Amino acid sequence: MAMVLPDQTPLIPIKGYAWLPDLRRRCHGQPVRMRVMGRPAVAISGPDAARFFYSDGNLERHDALPHPVVATLFGRGAVHTLDGRDHEVRKALFVSLLMHEDGIDTLAKMVGESFDTAADRWRGGPAVSLFDETAKVLADAVTRWTGVPGEARDRAALAADLVAMVDGFATLGPRHARALAARRRQERRLAKIIADVRREDRYPSPLSAVAHHRAGGELLDPRTAAVEVLNIIRPTTAVAWFAAFAGHALERWPENRRRLTDDDFALAFVHELRRFYPFAPFLGGQATRDLRFQRVDIPRGALVLLDVYGQHHDERVWPDPYDFRPERFLHRPVGAFELIPQGGGDPRTGHRCPGEKITIAVLGTIVQRLARLEYYMPPQNLSIDLSRIPARVHDGPRIVVP
Repeated sequence: MAMVLPDQTPLIPIKGYAWLPDLRRRCHGQPVRMRVMGRPAVAISGPDAARFFYSDGNLERHDALPHPVVATLFGRGAVHTLDGRDHEVRKALFVSLLMHEDGIDTLAKMVGESFDTAADRWRGGPAVSLFDETAKVLADAVTRWTGVPGEARDRAALAADLVAMVDGFATLGPRHARALAARRRQERRLAKIIADVRREDRYPSPLSAVAHHRAGGELLDPRTAAVEVLNIIRPTTAVAWFAAFAGHALERWPENRRRLTDDDFALAFVHELRRFYPFAPFLGGQATRDLRFQRVDIPRGALVLLDVYGQHHDERVWPDPYDFRPERFLHRPVGAFELIPQGGGDPRTGHRCPGEKITIAVLGTIVQRLARLEYYMPPQNLSIDLSRIPARVHDGPRIVVP
């Protein structure tokens, strides 16, 4: 029987993204048995592990997600916290809203237009934070696309709150407090908007679809509906993390810039950004029954942690994993359990994010515009602290558009 490591919880904020890869390295890449938050847990990684993690009936999410993550990132009652039939019904709503090509193309176009407008404001001015400004661009476009009403200043405030929700999900310090306050503020605001939408005849929109969605014949309560509206606009705004990483990548490997005019290479570049740079460190579920994976027993009720960052930097899956090489994705199908920054498997039925196509389209739009934009980076700190979850480029990065 494999050794069980003592409770590892204190090491998570210290080691961050390196926590599970280090443990798995010590165990020669095998599943790692340990305790986390006082509970038995097993850490796994690799395409076979992802396939096991997402197999029907193996795991449930309802009791597996830590309260700080639910309270800030997803929201109480969100689709991410559901299992079984409840998850299928709610997931169908998101699939209908987020996976139609026409809607994705429309949103990507709106992001591009908003980016161009913002870039015009940057010209001739002081240095701006690519992260902060892109978050505003994304929030502006996705709220208009979703149908959420509001003036420009409302969208700017929303962008700041959405960033706070993502930025504070993995800490119990000041960032977490800001995330909780931001979520409460936006849930209250959107719940009122949901109530207004239900009283009025509004044009079809994602906002209207969520407002009138029924589960078991009943409308979602306004707060839960507000949570799910946030689960459309928050992940889209979170693409700002990858936009900042794109700026970092173009500074470190500028030879890629000229090739981004090619759509196939731009798509490969987006995939490599999502593989190479740190965002989701790991994913968690709870064993629904006694399980066994790679000769390791997993008792019912144990946490199962899928090491996302470790899998994306595993040389058995990705040759030379610490080289940034978009070419690895050219003319190569991406397996459903290989590249998993937003989960694995089928997004239509499982727990893989149905908004992944939106992420790819929107990020591709920003990457190509960034490559065409004439700018320079003043002296600054471009380091990325892997102990910080979610990781960010230290100084933005900051750019100057002459």
